[in-house]
Amino acid sequence: MSRIHLPAIALALALALLPSSPASARRVAPPAAFFPFPVHQRQLPNGLTAIIIPIPGSGLASVRTIIRTGSRDEYEPGRSGFAHFFEHMMFRGTKKVPADERERIVTSMGASSNAYTSGDMTVYEFDIAAEDLEKVMDLESDRFMNLAYTQEQFQTEAGAVYGEYRKNRANPFFQLFEKVSETAFTKHTYGHTTMGFERDISNMPKMLDYSKAFFGRYYRPENALLLIVGDVPVEPTLAMVDRYWAAWKRGYVAPKVPVEPAQTAERKVEIAYEGRALPVLSLSYKAGAMAPRDVSWVSQLVLSEVAFGTTSELYKTLVLEQQLVQRVMASPATDRDPSLFSITAVVNDAAKLDEVQRAMEAAIERARTVAADPKRVAEVVANLRNEFLLKLTTPSAVADELAPFIATAGSIAAIDDLYTTLAKVTPQTVRTAAIKLFDTRRRTVATLREKK
Repeated sequence: MSRIHLPAIALALALALLPSSPASARRVAPPAAFFPFPVHQRQLPNGLTAIIIPIPGSGLASVRTIIRTGSRDEYEPGRSGFAHFFEHMMFRGTKKVPADERERIVTSMGASSNAYTSGDMTVYEFDIAAEDLEKVMDLESDRFMNLAYTQEQFQTEAGAVYGEYRKNRANPFFQLFEKVSETAFTKHTYGHTTMGFERDISNMPKMLDYSKAFFGRYYRPENALLLIVGDVPVEPTLAMVDRYWAAWKRGYVAPKVPVEPAQTAERKVEIAYEGRALPVLSLSYKAGAMAPRDVSWVSQLVLSEVAFGTTSELYKTLVLEQQLVQRVMASPATDRDPSLFSITAVVNDAAKLDEVQRAMEAAIERARTVAADPKRVAEVVANLRNEFLLKLTTPSAVADELAPFIATAGSIAAIDDLYTTLAKVTPQTVRTAAIKLFDTRRRTVATLREKK
């Protein structure tokens, strides 16, 4: 049921929502737009935005109910982990449809139902036969408006979440990301992972009343988007959305997310891993928030592949020729608020960590001082465009690609903004992005090795 999204080497795009009149849907993506399918949207009077993307012929539909709340929104001390907790709790049922009855209905439809949480969002998924859309609208609207749970259910799920945290701690990359986050951010809520601080998770069973306050604050229509993709008629689907979701009451309270102060000196952290693992080295630089119209932000997406991807000189040297590392990878900053651009290497021998770091820093310095090969930049730009389009093969795939984009930027126009800006990326803009980004004063260096 539960999936937690950690930063990945992936293009996280975004879509901006242009509200339409309550009476009808507004077509917001003309046929000539980069995104290849028509997009219709409607904003209900209660603030819920519905986005309909008709793809006729498959008989399938995919629904993503998106709450624009993740661990970023957990700004109160001692209260981290609740965004992820509600990803679990939302499967506990309502008075109208208890959990076992919900499971029976989902099974009878042959549907797939899941959810995931990240720093910026919580997304609930349904993949169904299009003929079952109304059943899903009934189920989803009921649980978002009428979630109910007892103290016993709350404590049981809180215990399960703590068990999941301990299981994740067995993963060396989870421990690395946890410590990098905590070290790099001193004020902003990106300082804790999606799961939250362990001290808060272990105390969660005592916070029943706070859980209800959290739900009432963030699970509101103004903070939600409903994405429906597939073999569905537009106007009848919008009427269905109105019928089932219009009664959801407003009440969203925006979080008081603290601004991270400027970092002025390099930070270091070492993780002693209690288990078997190859050593890992990570260099993480403070970077900007998602900004699809900003050529500097878009250029860092290209920079990650040109300088650190599988066709880069660094990869060729460290992985293929010298075989010092198992893999090296870069993760651009693609979050709602300023976050991190990270370069990570899994090293074969702990004695070679310093040598690997020198090679990574040499690649960084080349990116800052030498403009990249124009042919390579053009190839990466083309690949980013093609990879996005080639993923859009089914209603489920389209929904999966769009949901995080919409949740992060909150704007459907941003998909065209990004690809318009991507066409402006040049070797010089990539170099300028590297100069701006790779400042050692704003860097966190992390190493993970087996505990002796």
